[in-house]
Amino acid sequence: MVDTLLDKARTYIPADRLGIIGQAYAYAAKAHDGQVRRSGEPFIEHPLQTALYLADLRLDANALAAALLHDVVEDCDVCLEDIENEFGGEIAGMVDGVTKLTKAEIDAEEGRNGFLLRGNEVDLGQAASLRKMLVTMAEDVRVVLIKLADRLHNMRTLQALSPDRRRAIAKETLEVFAPLAHRLGIWEVKWRLEDLAFQHLNNDAYQEISSMLNAKRQEREDYIESVRSLLQSELDKAGITAEVTGRPKHIYSIHKKTEKYRRQNLGVNDIHDLFALRILVDSVRDCYLALGVVHSNWRPLPGQFDDYIANPKDNLYRSLHTTVLCIDAHPVEVQIRTREMHNLAEYGVAAHWLYKEGKTADVEFDKKMTWLRQILEWQRDVSNPHEYVESFKTDIFKNQVFVYTPKGDLKELPAGATPLDFAFRIHTDVGYRCIGAKVNGKLVALTYQLQNGDTVEIMTSKAVRGPSLDWLNPSLGYLSTNSARTKVRQWFNRQERRASLERGRDIFRRQLRRLNQAMTDGELASVLGFNGADEFMVALGGGEITVEQVVERIASREIPPDADFEKIYKVPTTGPASGVEVLGVGDLLTRMANCCTPVLGDDIVGYITRTRGVTVHRRNCSNILAERETERLVNVAWSRAHELYPVRVRLEAQDRVGLLRDITSLVSEEGVNIASCVSEEEKDTSIISLTVYVDGISQLNRLFSKMESVRGVIGVSRGRV
Repeated sequence: MVDTLLDKARTYIPADRLGIIGQAYAYAAKAHDGQVRRSGEPFIEHPLQTALYLADLRLDANALAAALLHDVVEDCDVCLEDIENEFGGEIAGMVDGVTKLTKAEIDAEEGRNGFLLRGNEVDLGQAASLRKMLVTMAEDVRVVLIKLADRLHNMRTLQALSPDRRRAIAKETLEVFAPLAHRLGIWEVKWRLEDLAFQHLNNDAYQEISSMLNAKRQEREDYIESVRSLLQSELDKAGITAEVTGRPKHIYSIHKKTEKYRRQNLGVNDIHDLFALRILVDSVRDCYLALGVVHSNWRPLPGQFDDYIANPKDNLYRSLHTTVLCIDAHPVEVQIRTREMHNLAEYGVAAHWLYKEGKTADVEFDKKMTWLRQILEWQRDVSNPHEYVESFKTDIFKNQVFVYTPKGDLKELPAGATPLDFAFRIHTDVGYRCIGAKVNGKLVALTYQLQNGDTVEIMTSKAVRGPSLDWLNPSLGYLSTNSARTKVRQWFNRQERRASLERGRDIFRRQLRRLNQAMTDGELASVLGFNGADEFMVALGGGEITVEQVVERIASREIPPDADFEKIYKVPTTGPASGVEVLGVGDLLTRMANCCTPVLGDDIVGYITRTRGVTVHRRNCSNILAERETERLVNVAWSRAHELYPVRVRLEAQDRVGLLRDITSLVSEEGVNIASCVSEEEKDTSIISLTVYVDGISQLNRLFSKMESVRGVIGVSRGRV
């Protein structure tokens, strides 16, 4: 097998550099002698296959040598100094980088399996692994390419592992390694990782798509060949030297498209690029000439053209994409690119290699890799491990949208990003000064979700006004990217502690008042893990924790009852119709008290009536506090049943035409039913009283946030009888 590797390497590596590859293979074979993988094959087969994948990517001799040696320090009686003495510092550095990534992976895996026992140590392990990967990639991207090839071969031999282990590795491959290959522009590795991972995660769907493709393979190939030959003939007539080929569609990409189309009530036959062609030409000029030939023969579909030559993607990808209606009105996607662009599209950074044998550094390539340095900069200030892991899945690896600056520069953002996310991506100061945005020349809300092809203009104030705390409220949808949220939090963290403290107290009091809850700041601070009430208030006022998190903890009622309460209430049972459990009695008739109308998440107590079973009150209900027959009180708790609860809402607003319509429309849009609505006028102020049905405090809080954003609303609170 080493002969196969040397034959591949010989096609692009100078003959005087091949010796280091043979030397590395002999060293690794001796070190791994007698070792067998779980699949039963000799261990040396794994580093050899890893090196073969990298030879397909045309990596340099030192990288192939490091691939052959990448497991010897981890699995054999060999130290890094031995590698350095034998092969030099560059190869030893790559082996060390891969070893550290493997060690970080093992730590994260142990965390997932429960070996890391404290708090967020699972997230710490995963975050450490991802941080190491980014830093290593910035120092020498070849290390990550070796890791990708290593993962690709491991995915081909997963059958030797347990089902749970296979699924865990496949999930990580789909969420981290395949998107990483995409980010590095290595399409060949990306689609292989996706298909292999998908096969282990959803084998039924994989086999279904595979069978569908096989059943219509001949029909599809005949159609593509007829279109291909016709297009080749037209290009020849136009004097364009071109190679036209059919482009295969891979199983996982078809699955994603079928899922998307199913949500739009469309079928597989509606997928535009099941039929696909690729045109390779000699120059950029020929790309546009070939595009003209395609469009002069077949009608292009509106909205299905992208020019990634004039506006390359961040991962270096360049090509023209168009979809046209061909023979029998079948939509066919056509990609047009030069051969150099094609190598870059298939092999990404490996095709633009910075460390090519005997050549100086590629300055243009170094500029194009600035996205990696930007990512490192954005992530440097993210200290929370869970937030760091999630930021990879959103800011870095999530599906992307491509939008333009007013000057025509292309910017890549995660799907769902807003103009505010765009502003912070341009520059932190632009985000802080942002007061509005135009998309395609029209004013839009800062919560508008950007679409492919949008041109975005950010309007800024001359003075730095700073962000709003509302930007951190996920219910309002101002920010989608983790990097932008981090910058907003940093703004508030830089403000004076006293201001944050007062702001936090005001938010907390207002939240309790509008939800009509009784709870001390010390109780909630303890539950949320803060040392004291002041620390909790500073974090709330500074945006480190959100109102949503506070409401969730209020709803979860994780605060234990005090000692006196334990003495009074001794029994809890179940009342199936109400969604309330009452201990120790069996099924009792229960109903919600009209005086305080408790909802899911409220702290509640039961009152045994003489003829109507148990009436459920809130603990701070005035009737309960005044009750003298304490022996009639029983301990109750919310069951898991999904119920809707009536809640009275009091809204105060400046009177204007259309106010009531705006309020009721908003409530309806949130999927909340209105039981009654009464509006009263007091001079220029409207008092609107609503009774709505919600499923708990969290939904009620979201509704309040939306109501407070309506023009003219002064305040919203939970009403009392």
